[in-house]
Amino acid sequence: MPDILIDSSFLFALFNADDKRHEEAASFVEANIVPIVVPVVVLPEVTFLMMRAGGVPMTTAFLESIKTLNLDLACPTLDDVEQARKVMLQYADSRFDMVDCIIMAMAERLDIRQVCTFDRRDFSMFRPNHCDFLELLP
Repeated sequence: MPDILIDSSFLFALFNADDKRHEEAASFVEANIVPIVVPVVVLPEVTFLMMRAGGVPMTTAFLESIKTLNLDLACPTLDDVEQARKVMLQYADSRFDMVDCIIMAMAERLDIRQVCTFDRRDFSMFRPNHCDFLELLP
C-alpha cells in the first residue's frame, strides 16, 4: 500500500488534545495501517503552533511523542523545492504557502496520492502531475 503524507493541520490536531479535530485525527491514526510520512518542513510550523497553544511543555511533549508513533520523517529534495516553486507560481492567485507546495511536490515525486490534512482549500485546488487529484484524509 502507498504511504500517506501528513500536513501541519493534521499533525497539530493529532498532538493537541484541545483541538476540535483531535479525536478525528487520533481515530484515523489508530485505525490506519498505511505508513504515515511526515515531511520535515511541517515540524517548524507545528512546533510554532504548539508553542502558541501550550508553550515549551506542549512542544517538547509533541517532539517526544513523534518517536512513539509509526511516523516516518522525509526530507524534501532540491527537485522538490524547484517543483514547489513551480506550483506556487502556477497557483499564484491562490497564494499557496511553501509547506503545502513542498507536500504537493513530494507527493508527486513519491507517487503518494493521499494527504492527511484539515486545511483542504489548497490541496483541493491542486492538480498533481501523477494523478487526477490528491485524496484528502480523514
